[in-house]
Amino acid sequence: MTQFSNLSPDVTELILSYLPIPTLLRASTVCKLWYDIVSSPKFSSSANHIPWFFLYGLHNTSSRNNQSFAFDPLSNQWFQLPTAAFPDPHLPNSSCFLGVDGFFLTTAPNFIYSRILKRTWRVTSPLRFSRINPLVGVFDHGSQRVPRFVVVGGVRFIGNLVDIEDRLAVEMYDPDSDSWEIFPPLPSDFRSGNSSQSLSSALFRGKFYVFGIYSCFVSSFDLTQHEWSDVQTLRPPGVVFSFLIACQDRLVLAGICSAQVGLSFNLWKIDDKTMEFSAIGSMPRDLLYSLFDSDEDDKFASLKCVGLGNLIYVFNEDYHKNYPACVCEIIGDESGECSWRRVPPLPSPVNKFHKVISFCSTVSVHNILRGEEDVDPIQAMAD
Repeated sequence: MTQFSNLSPDVTELILSYLPIPTLLRASTVCKLWYDIVSSPKFSSSANHIPWFFLYGLHNTSSRNNQSFAFDPLSNQWFQLPTAAFPDPHLPNSSCFLGVDGFFLTTAPNFIYSRILKRTWRVTSPLRFSRINPLVGVFDHGSQRVPRFVVVGGVRFIGNLVDIEDRLAVEMYDPDSDSWEIFPPLPSDFRSGNSSQSLSSALFRGKFYVFGIYSCFVSSFDLTQHEWSDVQTLRPPGVVFSFLIACQDRLVLAGICSAQVGLSFNLWKIDDKTMEFSAIGSMPRDLLYSLFDSDEDDKFASLKCVGLGNLIYVFNEDYHKNYPACVCEIIGDESGECSWRRVPPLPSPVNKFHKVISFCSTVSVHNILRGEEDVDPIQAMAD
């Protein structure tokens, strides 16, 4: 058998590309060749990035009780991130803090963002409308992959009261001029619920989709033409509440559905041109009910859903149940077959939180190993 050390760099790189990130970090310490392969931008861009699930718990009165967890589906492990990976506790209150793919950010009183697993926060010029609980999307700008942000909806305080009727304008950040451009607000159909508490969003093929979790209204903002599409209703039969998710080459609607046999959690593929839907599959009933430990009628209201790539995570945000979760992998382009499994419990101890923020993000090995401003929380796990 050929010794592993005698393999060509290309073959070695191919073998390493199948490893989960924590194992890659340990492998990078074996020798200089392996470190150079794993930490190279080429390896990061070509590796099969499976989205991680991030869960950030916020305590209203004591930031010391905040905790952050990351789940790696490839190694099927949770990691509790160290304090250095947390947002600065002196940043504004939790109503303004959220996560999107690759970023932690806060929107009020200033827009401040940081790539996940970094301690460096960047402050932009002020938003025209300081707001809490908005929807935020991030996309690359130009060849340098500079992030651009689009901020939609949210609410603002006027005289210490929350103004839920004001349809705040869409704002888009231009990193070249460090300025915010103003565009038309959410259509008036969304007036009664314009924050992320009642809306979900998906950035898909150059459009930022906004979907009413309970109203089932949907509209998309064209990031090039800067126009909103007509508002439509996207409600498969029996849907109680649902979330719109961008999954690789498809839009997916995921939510609780009521039928004669009881409640179920279903997935539908959405045609982004016609907004017509077709069934993908359902979560196994025993798996759905394993997310709860009570028989309360309103227990399903605590379910939340996020996704990225071909993975969809469903979890219970009730802290009494330690946030049990499951994950669905959508397999195949046309058939869209579903493979469901339970996510392991969070590593103990888990504190009591007043708010839970969850999102999916890819994780770059290159940034962890080579970024000068990065913290190394996963490196600590590997050690």
